[in-house]
Amino acid sequence: MRTALSALLLLGSWATASALPASAADSPAHTAKTAAPASGALVSAMQRDLGLTKDQALARLAAEKTATAVETKAKRAAGSSYGGSWFDAGSGRLTVAVTRGANTEAVRATGATVRLVEHSARELDATKARIDKLPAPKGIGSWYVDPKAGSVVVDVVASHRADNDVQAFLARAREAGPVKVRQTDHTPSTLAAGTVGGDPYYTGNVRCSIGFSVYGGFITAGHCDQHTGAVYGWDGSYVGNFQGSSFPDNDYAWVNVGSGWWTVPVVLGWGTVSDQLVRGSAEAPVGASICRSGSTSHWHCGTVLAKNETVNYSQGAVYQMTKTNVCAEPGDSGGSFISGDQAQGVTSGGWGDCTSGGETWFQPVNEILNRYGLTLHTA
Repeated sequence: MRTALSALLLLGSWATASALPASAADSPAHTAKTAAPASGALVSAMQRDLGLTKDQALARLAAEKTATAVETKAKRAAGSSYGGSWFDAGSGRLTVAVTRGANTEAVRATGATVRLVEHSARELDATKARIDKLPAPKGIGSWYVDPKAGSVVVDVVASHRADNDVQAFLARAREAGPVKVRQTDHTPSTLAAGTVGGDPYYTGNVRCSIGFSVYGGFITAGHCDQHTGAVYGWDGSYVGNFQGSSFPDNDYAWVNVGSGWWTVPVVLGWGTVSDQLVRGSAEAPVGASICRSGSTSHWHCGTVLAKNETVNYSQGAVYQMTKTNVCAEPGDSGGSFISGDQAQGVTSGGWGDCTSGGETWFQPVNEILNRYGLTLHTA
């Protein structure tokens, strides 16, 4: 049996109940009655990668689901004083930053913990937007709004710290608003791979991973589009064509599905690992647990580290990315990031591997759906 079934597509020749993963073969009525916050595979991956017991993993998923709902209400209650928010795994609650003059009681009434900060999210986003307009040299890894730090954090590759163009960039960035510089030893790169057998899809000489099913096709990473048109599945059969893609600036794409292929609302594990149903795309807060599925390194979990980060790849900057400490490897590009049963985004790039660890960025799923007018296929 092959070990890397396409992440969200099933070929017509596999259309018997015995060939489908258990939850994919269940009827909608059955799955609605037995819906769980996450599959056993996802919970097991959280236990392995986050050092949790099963009960702790389930409790964290429940707390994060509550925090996701609280975040929307708390942001509304804070209004223009909103300074950002993040999930605190220790307390199991969402922390919301607010500037002076905020109605803190209204924010607390939503269930959030409140922290007073100097700069609002609007001010920090404006600072980042000004930095986004600057040409970034090779020695700049990325930059993002950090509500905990109350500033825009700029990652500088240590070996390039003294470069004149790096110093010039940092000087201009500091003029844009509150900035903190963080040193890193790693340069971000995309995670496509050369063609090898037995993995989800191929285009040109590149292998990538399928992200999420949408009605009529699937979404994936934009840098996987080699502009050769055709996309082929794990078995080499024709699946469809890229219907739209963007990279750099963004890193997203979508592929139509036909020729005996169809979509299903699941993120599959690999080999004997069970699958995870997708029930929506509610955005998890910073600090929440998140898991990634890809054709090379399979299931791995971690936490959301930052949002709205600009990543400076060698091909150019990509904006509005989300950073995680989930590992990934070449060939995982385009694969699924999921929190509980909520789709989060498609794998873009990172540094490191799943032996030594690393960080990975993803393109948020809702932006892709909105850009192309697509509808997520949900259970």
